[in-house]
Amino acid sequence: MTTTELLVAILAGIVQGVVEWLPVSSQGNLSLVLTLVGTDPAVAVQLALFLQLGTTLSAATYYRAEIATVLKALPGWRPATAYDADHAIATYIVVASLFTGLVGIPLYVLAVDLVSDLTGGVFIAVIGVLLVITGLLQRASDSVSMGGRETPSLVDSILVGSAQGFAILPGISRSGVTASTLLFRSYDPPTAFRLSFLLSIPASVGAAALTVAGAGGLPGIAPVPAAVALGVSGVVGYLTIDALMRVVERVPFATVCFALGALAIVGGGGIALLV
Repeated sequence: MTTTELLVAILAGIVQGVVEWLPVSSQGNLSLVLTLVGTDPAVAVQLALFLQLGTTLSAATYYRAEIATVLKALPGWRPATAYDADHAIATYIVVASLFTGLVGIPLYVLAVDLVSDLTGGVFIAVIGVLLVITGLLQRASDSVSMGGRETPSLVDSILVGSAQGFAILPGISRSGVTASTLLFRSYDPPTAFRLSFLLSIPASVGAAALTVAGAGGLPGIAPVPAAVALGVSGVVGYLTIDALMRVVERVPFATVCFALGALAIVGGGGIALLV
């Protein structure tokens, strides 16, 4: 492992560990960073998906008590009581994950094939457009009247799971689209983000497995740098999740999406013209 590979792995882990918890695209922003330091765009998309495993461990650790409660309730699960209070979270995660796969897997194949044909500058500009779309969705959800719901329904599971599937595209924020969907469904912000992050655990594991299967192994990264990046993202993610959850409730992240998207569009367009 060269010094450059180590530094890129550490940088990627830090970016993933911090940005994963914000309603801006961790995959899009990490893909941007990796592309700017010379990574092929198609490999950057795959790496960004793979490195979500680190923050998945962070989320699982942070929500370990809630996950334990869900697991304890599973033996008594029955179809007739699938969305009763004791089983609603488990059913929500399973059904939503199914719809995430139905939407996300075809989009993943499309995304990898598409970005493999794009130059670095065009790829950055495309991510910028997707970040702006995320910002528009966030801005729209900010105007929704919150209703204080806490228990998910079948409709919530289908809508949120399908929305999460679109986050396979770099630039679309997974937490942004899922939390926004829950806000539109009259959940208050803390509950929306809790349900969003719980759903991220199986989704991130699935995305990483899909990436490894599609790449035939680790996507463009050696085992040691991969371990370093995963370790850094896991530690940074766990240290920042609580603080960043508080920030999420106060800062208008639609503005952040717009700013990052505009910079990416202008910068990526400039790179594309120069290359």
